[in-house]
Amino acid sequence: MDSASGGGAADPSGGEGPSAGGGGGAAEGSSPAPPSRYESQKRRDWNTFLQYLKNHKPPLTLARCSGAHVIEFLKYLDQFGKTKVHISGCPYFGHPNPPAPCACPLKQAWGSLDALIGRLRAAYEENGGRPESNPFGARAVRIYLREVREGQAKARGIPYEKKKRKRPTVTATAVVAATNVSAPAVTQGVEVGGSSSSAAAGGSGDGTGGGGGADTGGAAATTVAPPTTTV
Repeated sequence: MDSASGGGAADPSGGEGPSAGGGGGAAEGSSPAPPSRYESQKRRDWNTFLQYLKNHKPPLTLARCSGAHVIEFLKYLDQFGKTKVHISGCPYFGHPNPPAPCACPLKQAWGSLDALIGRLRAAYEENGGRPESNPFGARAVRIYLREVREGQAKARGIPYEKKKRKRPTVTATAVVAATNVSAPAVTQGVEVGGSSSSAAAGGSGDGTGGGGGADTGGAAATTVAPPTTTV
């Protein structure tokens, strides 16, 4: 299984390992624009994986690499991990802040492995690999990462949960506000037009259109009524 030598391994979480400081300065000095931190880390991870395949017994080629070999590589990197993962018999199992040290092993954190697989998956395709045959995207690798996440969450007492996005309520509030503002305007239009019978007749209620004859007559009758009452 993990029979490769440690000559080319690197810690994916912090770039620490036997060959963590390899050869980046010459590349940066020869190029006018140095690569980003992500690109530099991705190149180191890719070189580390190629070295692992070379040191594997029997040696492996990239074309023969499968998801099972990727999982072996992840387990091999645990020896460079810095995350305390409590075993089931440890009194601090599930304790997020243990009060005292224990003899439980150090491993790679799930977040570091997940980020590492993402970089190696991209590097594989950038170096001529086909997406459909990418071993870093194999189903077995995804299942392994999920098991590591769940196991470390229980052992460390730190659940790994994605934050749910809050849906914006601005649009709904604006619609409600617009409805509340427009409602009195419609009511006012009906009231200005006079009685309900004139509204049913199809008039707009302002007496200016052709369909507002009934409303105009009602207004004239109301104007004549006061002099008659005074007399």
